[in-house]
Amino acid sequence: MKIALVHDYLKEYGGAERVLQALHEIWPEAPIYTSFYTKGSSAYLAFKDSAIIESWFGKLPFCDRLISPFRFLLPLVWQSFNFAKYDLVISSASWAITKGFAQRETKEICYCHTPPRYLYGYETSRNWKKHWYIRLYALIVNHFMRIYDFKQAQKVTYFIANSSEVKDRIKKFYQRDSIVINPPVDLPKFQIKSSKNKSYFLTGGRLEAAKNFDLIIKACNKLKVPLKIYGTGTQESYLRSIAGSTIEFLGRVDDEGKFELMTNCQAFIVMAKDEDFGITPVEAMAAGKPVIAYRGGGYLESVMEGKTGEFFNEIKTESLIEVLKKFKPEKYKPQDCQAQAHKFSKERFKKEIKDFVEKYARVTRS
Repeated sequence: MKIALVHDYLKEYGGAERVLQALHEIWPEAPIYTSFYTKGSSAYLAFKDSAIIESWFGKLPFCDRLISPFRFLLPLVWQSFNFAKYDLVISSASWAITKGFAQRETKEICYCHTPPRYLYGYETSRNWKKHWYIRLYALIVNHFMRIYDFKQAQKVTYFIANSSEVKDRIKKFYQRDSIVINPPVDLPKFQIKSSKNKSYFLTGGRLEAAKNFDLIIKACNKLKVPLKIYGTGTQESYLRSIAGSTIEFLGRVDDEGKFELMTNCQAFIVMAKDEDFGITPVEAMAAGKPVIAYRGGGYLESVMEGKTGEFFNEIKTESLIEVLKKFKPEKYKPQDCQAQAHKFSKERFKKEIKDFVEKYARVTRS
């Protein structure tokens, strides 16, 4: 089959880009269509040796800054591509309504990370509701973008959701059925020796408001327990300003450094509301460590309560404090955590995707 891959944009390397990379490893000859890419970015560097086809929007100056306020142009962006020569389009969709490319003999599989969070009332990385004039603009534009998003979703041949949480959203907002194939998680390919110092808790990733790192910091401040935080983001300055003496910021770390931190912590803490899936908890379990997570979203699919971690029930500092007070790291076996993490391996993802394509999307052109 002639296959094309379509992705929102190539700017930062995160969970969605891990999925795209795994798809491209399965079909290395498939070109990658995208609204724009940022040269030198982590996402671009991951695919720089691939055939990347950028839309006209990517030729505009400051396109990475314009994509959000000018999102009403997305229909024109995707209409500028012609996929008629392909048997199958696999779209990797979340923010940019990257779906609806099936036509005539061309089928489409949409791997949906989530319906766009900003369109359906879910928290986003930036607090765009802060100013009244932005709220008014979004009220008008997002109304029409929801109509467009629904229309494009009806054109998709098959939906794959990255979690049961997202499967429910696809049903709710698009009235479409889907199957769940959890995203791939890069399990460590190197051995890291565990140190004797396991006194600290760990959290990290993109330091954005929706992840509620501030509440994690406040809980550890109150209990005066050590907390290490890796990563960068728009909330970093604010988070540093509220951190007490037991909080340490590590900045950007590479994969080996991240897994070393995970291997030597007591537990990894996550607190995002309505998490689509959540890859970092699986990475922590791959390092043999339990996870302390908010009881909601994708965390419910990856963490086994009492065996590979614990849940707290509310997005509140007090709720996390209750769990931290009772937490006993010796209760959790590294082999149990690692066995759970291996359920989400890249090899598993590739096999499930290939099996799905073989079963449902095989195309024979007349």
